[in-house]
Amino acid sequence: MPADVLVVGAGPAALAIATALLEQGLTVEALVAADPEAPWANTYGIWGPEVDAQGLEALLGHRWSDTRSDFGAALNPAAVANGAVAPGSGDPGAVAHGIDYGLFDKTRLQQHWLQQCRAGGLRWHRGLAAAIRHGAQQSTVTTQEGLELRARLVVDASGHQPVFVQRPDDGPVAGQAAYGVVGTFSAPPVQPGQFVLMDYRCDHLTPEERLEPPTFLYAMDLGGGVFFVEETSLALAPPVPYDTLKERLLRRLAHRGVQVLEVQHEEFCLFPMNLPLPDLGQQVVGFGGAASMVHPASGYMVGSLLRRAPELAAAIATGLRTPGLDSASVAGLAWAALWPLELRRKHALYRFGLEKLMRFPEAQLRAFFANFFAMPTAQWYGFLTNTLPLPQLIAAMLRLFVTAPWGVRWGLLEPRGRELALLSRLLWP
Repeated sequence: MPADVLVVGAGPAALAIATALLEQGLTVEALVAADPEAPWANTYGIWGPEVDAQGLEALLGHRWSDTRSDFGAALNPAAVANGAVAPGSGDPGAVAHGIDYGLFDKTRLQQHWLQQCRAGGLRWHRGLAAAIRHGAQQSTVTTQEGLELRARLVVDASGHQPVFVQRPDDGPVAGQAAYGVVGTFSAPPVQPGQFVLMDYRCDHLTPEERLEPPTFLYAMDLGGGVFFVEETSLALAPPVPYDTLKERLLRRLAHRGVQVLEVQHEEFCLFPMNLPLPDLGQQVVGFGGAASMVHPASGYMVGSLLRRAPELAAAIATGLRTPGLDSASVAGLAWAALWPLELRRKHALYRFGLEKLMRFPEAQLRAFFANFFAMPTAQWYGFLTNTLPLPQLIAAMLRLFVTAPWGVRWGLLEPRGRELALLSRLLWP
């Protein structure tokens, strides 16, 4: 008998949807290219209220209440007026966010999902997916090793370059690239007990280098004299090379009198930020990076996985239990639940905004973010977590434009590429 669902992949997206499907009482199998117990390479951050809402705060390895960013001299006076300037920082560009931020314990998060998979009876298959054949009531996946796996529905959660999910070619794909180090330092790179979301200060760069694509520091105190520091590019096509990010990180630290003493772990991170939505009429359903679920404005996805996996699983279960419904129709219900009209329109707005920001020079980008975090907390937080309803998202973007300095406003208005085409998808997503 075919399984109800075959999930392709074993990363956070695959395990999130697999466990949600098992909770619906469905029979689930998974196809993985490597050991599903293999440790994950990257770190996963999340805002405190997001993880609290899911009741998963025990899975955090670290949590910070002192959360801030620094945009140097570009701070908008509105931030001073509403008290967003970090108290006692002595830095007019330092902004206190006032919301907790957490970093998942990767092993704990992975084992949390794997234990639910074991308890639910998920069956693992090892192999590389090579082909898929669709029938009216089931799909058959063939691996390179010759194994055939049948399921009433296939969910591709294999990442940003999915095995089966198809998406249109929509021009250059911008990648957020980052190079990071976990280790010990000659002096604290950030204040003890502190998390820094964005440090866009660029006083360590020459005037000529400030004309190059901007990068920022993402950093945190991990306790016990260990820190994580990461030089990050917001998004660029092609992405900023790792060698450039590493050189900038070391220069940034050296400018502040900090040297790396011991490297415990190096992180190389690259993922697409502006992927178009997949073809929502295909019989394979995507989830996670395969379904373009990375937030185009912030790069975050784990919070979205936690919120949306149960909704997608419920839609799939409803479809599979509806008498006479074929597999293609079940897939249609699933795609409609994952990408309803409002979320598609929000995705179009976020891609439009990112297209603008990718062309901002360093000073303009710093001014933009200083103005962004001067908005009321509920607005910028909802914007970054993709939890604002569409009318409120539009209101936040209008407020951001009205309160921005003229240089930022002109950058948002100036037509220089495919922004109008992207914005048109607000009406025709």
